[in-house]
Amino acid sequence: MSYILPSLSYNYDALEPYFDEKTMKIHHTKHHQTYVDNTNDILKDFPEFSKLEIEDLIQNLNKIPLVKRTFLRNNAGGHANHSMFWKGLKIGTELQGQLKSAIERDFVSVENFKQVFEKTALTHFGSGWAWLILTSNDKLVVISTSNQDNPLMGNLVSNIFGYPILGLDLWEHAYYLKYENRRQEYIQAFWSVINWDEAAKRFAKKTF
Repeated sequence: MSYILPSLSYNYDALEPYFDEKTMKIHHTKHHQTYVDNTNDILKDFPEFSKLEIEDLIQNLNKIPLVKRTFLRNNAGGHANHSMFWKGLKIGTELQGQLKSAIERDFVSVENFKQVFEKTALTHFGSGWAWLILTSNDKLVVISTSNQDNPLMGNLVSNIFGYPILGLDLWEHAYYLKYENRRQEYIQAFWSVINWDEAAKRFAKKTF
């Protein structure tokens, strides 16, 4: 079994004017496709791992020989991160229900959560991701990871293991054609395209 590039459930221009059509198309068909291809290529030597769901695979990177692990970490991480990212985008959904209550519990208010998330994303140096994660003690936390690392990788990348509820791609290829060096504008645009329904499903999953 090989991993495949997931189809989007919307057109490339569906997130205009916040995320532009050209960036979305290149991001999906070029960048994400490369992560898929590279992951499949390296797993030719480890066929037993290609049977795992991508989020399971990135939790088992310690079972891959060290000489191959970093390359797989970068590319399988890229596939996992982007697969989640596309599902998490949609205009017109609303934060409500249990997820909203949990955000208010752990961040005092939704507005404060947004401020924490924006600061984390804006101050992250270089390429990476900003995340809202659910930790093993059922607490929501905002963190960032470098490159294509994912909170599910746990101790391999940080001292925090968590289940990602939503994530924002901070690589320049995700925003530079439209926002150039204005990362803050891109981060603020994210609030208009979050698929809160998808985030609520991930929160309700509560895998811990």
